[in-house]
Amino acid sequence: MNFQKRLLRAEPNFQILAKLWQINWIYVVLICLLAAVGYGALYSAGGGTSRPFAEPQTIRFCFGLVMMLGVALMSPTVLVRLAWPLYGLSLLLLVAVLRMGHVGKGAERWLMIGGLQVQPSELAKIALVLVLASWFHKVSYRDMGNPLYLIPPALMVLMPVGLVLKEPNLGTAVIIATVGASLFFAAGMRLWQIALLAAPLPFLTKIAYNHLHDYQKARVITFLHTENDPLGAGYNIIQSKIALGSGGMWGQGYLHGTQGQLNFLPEKQTDFIFTMIAEEWGYVGGAAVIGLLLVMILGGMLIAIRSRNQFGRLLGLGISMNFFLYCAVNLSMVMGAIPVGGVPLPLISYGGSAMLMVMFGFGLLLSAWVHRNSTFGETTDKDA
Repeated sequence: MNFQKRLLRAEPNFQILAKLWQINWIYVVLICLLAAVGYGALYSAGGGTSRPFAEPQTIRFCFGLVMMLGVALMSPTVLVRLAWPLYGLSLLLLVAVLRMGHVGKGAERWLMIGGLQVQPSELAKIALVLVLASWFHKVSYRDMGNPLYLIPPALMVLMPVGLVLKEPNLGTAVIIATVGASLFFAAGMRLWQIALLAAPLPFLTKIAYNHLHDYQKARVITFLHTENDPLGAGYNIIQSKIALGSGGMWGQGYLHGTQGQLNFLPEKQTDFIFTMIAEEWGYVGGAAVIGLLLVMILGGMLIAIRSRNQFGRLLGLGISMNFFLYCAVNLSMVMGAIPVGGVPLPLISYGGSAMLMVMFGFGLLLSAWVHRNSTFGETTDKDA
């Protein structure tokens, strides 16, 4: 500890070394382990070759790893300054998607920038966490009881949610709204306020369903009556359940999963990557992956709890909640517990935007750990 303090008082280069020393390297190792699982799964999804999935994903991960460590060294002051520009950029990109987006599976979700497909909704998730943490860290608990203080952050949540719903992308919109709601609660929103907002939700369900697009309604109907169209709308989830069941306790063996290797399993490199893992490695392998994901989620929550400043606590909670929802939605989807949607399994599913934004989020999480003892932005509240 004395060595670190001497480094912090020394030249800037030594300050960087001191911050590198303070990074939670155990958490970095967990991230690398999860990426290694992803590499193995994508190698199998490619038919036992590193292309077309595993090699590009590894390159993205290496780039994301460098970016993550760079973000981890940023101070809370720098992150607060970046919050609003990043949030504004995410909104502009979401608007651009609606005007000139690339259509895929019936929705406009991607932009072509420099020959690369970019999904702005992934940036919007992280930008929202950053801007809400920036807003709430200087609002006292007493102020949180005043509804007027909640109007601006509520608008911050509703704008990206509305734009994502217009794509349409219901799953991602729900995740963004849930992450935003969790930060409201963590910042000190009163229970009566939460109950007041939640009361109309059951009555709005039918109205919301009537406004869904036809393909979204079809997903709900398929979820409720999967066997009605086994070769059409119900094909994906039926094949996923077959693959999960055929894995048994120990699996069929690496590169020997019948549903995956014979291409019965749809989207095996993206949405249904966990199904392929469970088929080849069985219940034991699937449980091990879920266990690793759970350790990372709990580790993120621990980082949030250990932070002495509100900004770090909210940042850690928001990033951890976003990661949890990624995992929960994808795993529930492939197991048939919820309707099928386009939510990837982080660091395992093939994809560029999701991979880089997850790594950026982990960089923010590690920054909260590095600066956990900072008293940045703390407010005094006589009523607290």
